[in-house]
Amino acid sequence: MIERYRGIVTARNGRVHRLEDWGRRQLTYLIQKVHKAHYVLMNIECDQETLDELDHAFKFNDAILRHLTIKMDGPITGASPMMRDEKTKPAAPPAEDPRETTLAVGQTK
Repeated sequence: MIERYRGIVTARNGRVHRLEDWGRRQLTYLIQKVHKAHYVLMNIECDQETLDELDHAFKFNDAILRHLTIKMDGPITGASPMMRDEKTKPAAPPAEDPRETTLAVGQTK
């Protein structure tokens, strides 16, 4: 799906300055009874006609729950804060030894 929208932009002499696939993330609240969604950030440069076509394609695609278009003065090519946070996160802690188990026993009266 991302390639389709990238194709719309590049077919009309537009440029994709930044494309970030943030992956599947938890939504803050349910949208159309969905609690997880796939997030993508595209920074593009194009004319108004291309932007209208892209907006129309987003609006009538049932797989897209929400979209937001923001007009900027110039291209932004650096990593977004979301991607910078992903790179600075420490690696996951090592998995515990599966042979080791802890049993907690409680007493009830």
